Amino acid sequence: MRRRLTWAIVSVAAAAVVLFAVPLALVVRTSYRDQELVRLQRDTVAATRAIDVSPSSGDRIEVPRSSDLVAVYDRAGRRVAGRGPQTADAAVLAALRGGRSTDSVRSGDLLVAVPLVQSERVTGVVRAVRDDGAVARRTHRTWLALAGLAAVLIAAAAAAAVLLGARLARPLERLAVTARRLGDGDFTVRSAPSGVPEVDAVGGTLDATAQRLDDLVSRERAFSADASHQLRTPLAALRIELEAIELRGDAPPELPAALGQVDRLQGTIDTLLSVARDAHRPVSACDLQSVLDDLEHRHRGPLAAAGRPLRVSIRAAEPVTRASREVLGEILDVLVDNAEQHGAGAVDVAVREVDDWLAIDVADEGNGFAGDPEAAFVRRAGSGKGHGIGLALARSLAHAEGGRLTITSAGPGPVLTLLLPRAEN
Repeated sequence: MRRRLTWAIVSVAAAAVVLFAVPLALVVRTSYRDQELVRLQRDTVAATRAIDVSPSSGDRIEVPRSSDLVAVYDRAGRRVAGRGPQTADAAVLAALRGGRSTDSVRSGDLLVAVPLVQSERVTGVVRAVRDDGAVARRTHRTWLALAGLAAVLIAAAAAAAVLLGARLARPLERLAVTARRLGDGDFTVRSAPSGVPEVDAVGGTLDATAQRLDDLVSRERAFSADASHQLRTPLAALRIELEAIELRGDAPPELPAALGQVDRLQGTIDTLLSVARDAHRPVSACDLQSVLDDLEHRHRGPLAAAGRPLRVSIRAAEPVTRASREVLGEILDVLVDNAEQHGAGAVDVAVREVDDWLAIDVADEGNGFAGDPEAAFVRRAGSGKGHGIGLALARSLAHAEGGRLTITSAGPGPVLTLLLPRAEN
C-alpha cells in the first residue's frame, strides 16, 4: 500500500509540474524573443536617424557601426548600403508598402525592417538582422531553473507521500497483524487506536468479533472437556468389564476384537478432542507408508471377511507430508469405512504426486454418489440412509491439517481424493 500510494502521489505531482512547466517554458521563450525583437527594433529606429536615402542629399549613405547585419534599401527595393540581400525580401517589401515596422524570426535570426520617412513619405527601409543565440542561452538558463524547481517539487511530493503513506499504512498494518493473530486463534488480541476513524471502526468490529469468538471457543472447550469425561468414563468401565471376562478363562473368541474396537474408539476420541482443543499443534513430517500400513492392518480383515480385497499402492518418490499422523489416520478410516459401508467390490487406496501436493485416492467399485456429490459432505443427523457426518468430519479434519478432501469421480466407481501438502526438505 505504501508503494502504491507513494507512486500515485508522485505521479500526480509530476503530471501537475509538467502540465505547468511546459507551457511556462514556451511562454518564457516567446517572451524573451519578443523582448529581443523590441530591443532590435529600438536600435534600428535609432539608426535610421543618421540615414538619408533621398536623391537630393547627394551624400554617400553610411550605415552606423553595429554587431547586427544592417542594410539600407531604397524605394525600389534595391540595397544601397550595408550587408544583406541585393533586393528587398518580404519584410522589407512589407515595410515599404505599409510604412510600418515589421519583424520576424528566421532560422535562429531575429529580423526587423524599419521604414525611412521623410516629409511623411517612405524613402527607404533599414533592415537589421540579429543572432538570437543570446535569447537561446537565456532561455536555456531559465529552462534549467524551471527543471530544478520541478525536481525539487517532485522530491518534496515524494517525501510527503512517504510520510503520508507511512501514517496511513501503519494502522492498517497493525490491523492486519491483529487479524492474522485472530485467525491463528489468539482471541485475546485487541487492535490499538490509530486516530483514523475508518480504521478504528474496522478495529472495533474486529475486537467485537474476537470477543464473540473467545466466548464461543471457551464454551466449546468446556463442552469438549465435559464430553471427554463423559465418554472416557464408560469406555474405561467397558474395558474393565471386557478384561474381567478375559481373566475368567472362558472368554469368547470375539473378545480380542471387542477390546481392539474399544482401543480404536479411545484413540478416535483422543484425536478429535486434541484437534478441537489445540489450534497450535506442532505438526511434523508424516510418512504415508507407515500410515497406510496401519490402515491396511485395521481394514484388511473386515473387508476380506466380506469377500472384498483391499489394495494399497504408493506411486510417489517421497510420500512424506506435513500432517498429524493421528488425524490423517482418522480421515483415511472414514474414507475406507465409507467405501466399505456404501460401496462394493475392491477398495483401492493409492498415493500419487500432484505438483507440490500428495494425493491419496480412495476408490471402490460401487454405484457412487447419487445427485449432487457435494451433498455427501453435508452433515446429517440420525442414522438414516446417507453418509451421515463421517465425510463432513473428514473434510473438516483435512482442512484443519491444511489439506483438501474432494470427490474426483462421483461414480460408478467413485473416487475420493485427499490432497495433503508435501513436507519441505
